[in-house]
Amino acid sequence: MTTIPDDVLHISETEASRLLPNLPSPFAVLFERGDVSIELYAPRGADTQSPHTRDELYIIASGSGTFRRADQVCEFTIGDLLFVPAHVDHRFESFSDDFRTWVIFFGPEGGVQT
Repeated sequence: MTTIPDDVLHISETEASRLLPNLPSPFAVLFERGDVSIELYAPRGADTQSPHTRDELYIIASGSGTFRRADQVCEFTIGDLLFVPAHVDHRFESFSDDFRTWVIFFGPEGGVQT
């Protein structure tokens, strides 16, 4: 895990993306505080993630493609925001070679109950 210290004011997506090729997994944990965790994620070839135990947001940093959340499918591009509730199957099914996304996990285990 690569976490930025609390005293850092700015996290550059470009600089953070340089960490990814040297890591064993396609993501880097960059910031954690309370019930928030922020990662940069860049799968290569196929997205093999499984459902998570917390709610999450994706903010597309680069690239484009299609995203599946349960039986819903949408196209995405730079700047788009995608939401996935805890425990819901999801994945990036098709994406360009330059695809990277911020991942923001938030709230309690099991997701926010509304």
